[in-house]
Amino acid sequence: MIYGAVKIFFTSIFKIFFRMEVEGRENIPESGPLVMASNHLSVLDPPVIGTASTRKPYFMAKEELFVPVFGHICKFLGAFPVKRGSADMIAIRHSLEILKNGEVLAVFPEGTRSKTGKLGIAEPGTMMLAAKGKAAILPTCVSGTDVFRCGKIWPKVKVIFGKPIPCPENADKETLKKITDELMEKIAILQEGKKI
Repeated sequence: MIYGAVKIFFTSIFKIFFRMEVEGRENIPESGPLVMASNHLSVLDPPVIGTASTRKPYFMAKEELFVPVFGHICKFLGAFPVKRGSADMIAIRHSLEILKNGEVLAVFPEGTRSKTGKLGIAEPGTMMLAAKGKAAILPTCVSGTDVFRCGKIWPKVKVIFGKPIPCPENADKETLKKITDELMEKIAILQEGKKI
């Protein structure tokens, strides 16, 4: 109930101050484990994507964000800390638990924010989680959230959800690499404003 009220609040804020638009909500499966995989431009991405989604996503977020006050807000909105640069087994187990419960895990395959706005190279972990969690993968694209880099006074934020990629049937390296490449290609297509 409280989460719903907060989501309505953020929706109003983003529509007024960021002119937020959302496309492809119909592509979000109504139930079942799902990995929502998006490009990453700024710290605004999680609340923007969470507000745009029809289901509550749980975000992996770098542990440095979990400082007093802001960290509590992050946790309330479904984020949980991950140590970057190493295999954080606690975060991995928590991610798999989310998928096991049939919920939505939101990740940024690039592992960090893009400083140029261009799509970077994906880390291999996204597909591994999807395979182990028996989850479909939802290509997601956010634009306009890098307001400080672009220097726009009244930015226009957009979130596009592509069509889901089925859960990988096996987790061998070759298969995961192939599906990772397919995912990043689809996110790149969404960045160009095309539908997939």
